[in-house]
Amino acid sequence: MENFIVSARKYRPQNFSTVVGQSHITTTLKNAIRNNQLAHAFLFCGPRGVGKTTCARILAKTINCENLQPDGEACNQCHSCTSFNEGSSFNIHELDAASNNSVDDIRTLVEQVRFAPQAGKYKIYIIDEVHMLSSSAFNAFLKTLEEPPSYAIFILATTEKHKILPTILSRCQIFDFKRITIQDTVDHLQEICQKEHIQAESDALHLVAQKTDGCMRDSLSTLDKIVSFTGGHLTYQNTLEHLNILDYDYFFKVMDAVLQQDVATALLIFDEILQKGFEGDNFLNGWAEFLRNLLMSKEEKVLHLVEVSGNLKDRYKQMSGKVSPSYLITALHLLNETEINYRMARNKRLHVEMALIKLCFLQQAVTLVSDDQTGEVVKKKLVADGAVPQKLRSSFIQAAPGPKPVAGQPATTSSIAANEARLTIETPAPAVNQHIQQTPAQPVQRQAPPVQAVTATVTSATATASRPGQAAGPQPKLTGLAAMKEALAAKQQVQTVQQAIPMTLGALSVYWDEFIDTFRQANKMTVVSNLQLATINLAGPEEITIVSRNIVQFRFMEEEKLAISAFFKEKFRNPAIVLTLGLDETQQTVDIGPAPLSSREQFQKMTEKYPLIKELKDKLNMELDF
Repeated sequence: MENFIVSARKYRPQNFSTVVGQSHITTTLKNAIRNNQLAHAFLFCGPRGVGKTTCARILAKTINCENLQPDGEACNQCHSCTSFNEGSSFNIHELDAASNNSVDDIRTLVEQVRFAPQAGKYKIYIIDEVHMLSSSAFNAFLKTLEEPPSYAIFILATTEKHKILPTILSRCQIFDFKRITIQDTVDHLQEICQKEHIQAESDALHLVAQKTDGCMRDSLSTLDKIVSFTGGHLTYQNTLEHLNILDYDYFFKVMDAVLQQDVATALLIFDEILQKGFEGDNFLNGWAEFLRNLLMSKEEKVLHLVEVSGNLKDRYKQMSGKVSPSYLITALHLLNETEINYRMARNKRLHVEMALIKLCFLQQAVTLVSDDQTGEVVKKKLVADGAVPQKLRSSFIQAAPGPKPVAGQPATTSSIAANEARLTIETPAPAVNQHIQQTPAQPVQRQAPPVQAVTATVTSATATASRPGQAAGPQPKLTGLAAMKEALAAKQQVQTVQQAIPMTLGALSVYWDEFIDTFRQANKMTVVSNLQLATINLAGPEEITIVSRNIVQFRFMEEEKLAISAFFKEKFRNPAIVLTLGLDETQQTVDIGPAPLSSREQFQKMTEKYPLIKELKDKLNMELDF
């Protein structure tokens, strides 16, 4: 039975022209060889499986080639090339730094460098996974790497460049290998399939290239597995089955259901995906990539970023015409939050299903409308954030009991404004808290709800109701993070104006004792003593100073500064309070006594006082570890 050789070894490149996806490096190396401008040390770094060790071996063979070709390639026929291909070359030494990472291994290597090559011009040392060397080994290698003999060339390869000492990096000519693109991987796999007489669909090879993420060695290993699984006939379906990848048809079906707001169909498709053995995070990841491809398909300039086959790219372009960019961006943000919180969710299936339900109603929730007067784009309230849809809102407004109309004021405006405020209290959607002001000339029979209770956006109808004669127009409503920030700022401003307590030295002392009591009750007496030794004063109407007696106490106060500041802001109900820490330098000259003796000094004192101790030590030949 003939020995089987995996494709990663069988089709390993033997010259620079057959290296895939690293033309920027191979061209540089060939020009350096032709112009005789070779460095004495090279560092090849980059992801795994992209050709670092392969390029190092090709470079080592080409340097010693006796009949160098005009294009900078090795002849593969001379004695040096044939001995290298057979693995019997004495001028090329390959070292695995993962298993030979000690100082002794590097010293052995340095000893070998002293001897000139018996045949050929150069001795080449290839050190793979060089980041595995210890710090001592790196330091032992520095001098030789900086000033090697004229016939010695070092080629270092690593996947983790950041772990190499800067002193090593500065002595090497660095080449950064990049990930192999999907199209280059597909072309190389198609070439191998033709040589091996394997029938493979282009879509199937695209799946293999996407799964391996730019690693050619993984692509060839995956190809060997699928060929064994399918008997030499690769199709899109059996490749999907072997690689455990979700079919794109599922995402197109889910997208059609979402655009039609068909929640039942979307949930049934997701259940079918779960029945096939896929987890919810696989669906979220694939769905997010699908929406990203849809967004890229809407613009010709970035269409090349959609790395799929030609047939699938046409389907993406056709589907992208049905969806607005605003919907895709909002949906991607929602899916990102869902994927982040997936691991913490107890009911993971319900977590994904809730995201699907939100996506179904997101189409009408983020519909962008243009204001004819200002030309600005405003956003409707999000159903996905918990707000009530417009149709449901109108029915609530008609049914909700509100205050009676005020005399001399349009009944429709006042009733809608009051009912709107009442409705927004009952729906816990995050939005802006605005202070509702009433005109003094118009008495109101029932007051509006308290400001602190309003948690949703109060529409512009309330403002127009308090100013008769002003035309009511569409006003932009704040949603999301900006609305929450403005709500918090408005709440803090109201609390500052209405509930702030004036600061006095007596009140400050009382609250300071109360703060210290919290640590006393927790039996933290060291903290209590540090706080009691500090001096607290008022430096201004909104500024508190705490003066410490020594540097240790000052450091402790710095650690507790945030807690002390938050305590006083809460007690005085004033977020503008400023806390300043100080150090009384007059207390720093206090004599703290003589410095403690070291172990050696203690032993000398003992021997001076008790000479028998030294005599006992000498008789027993004892050695003291100071």
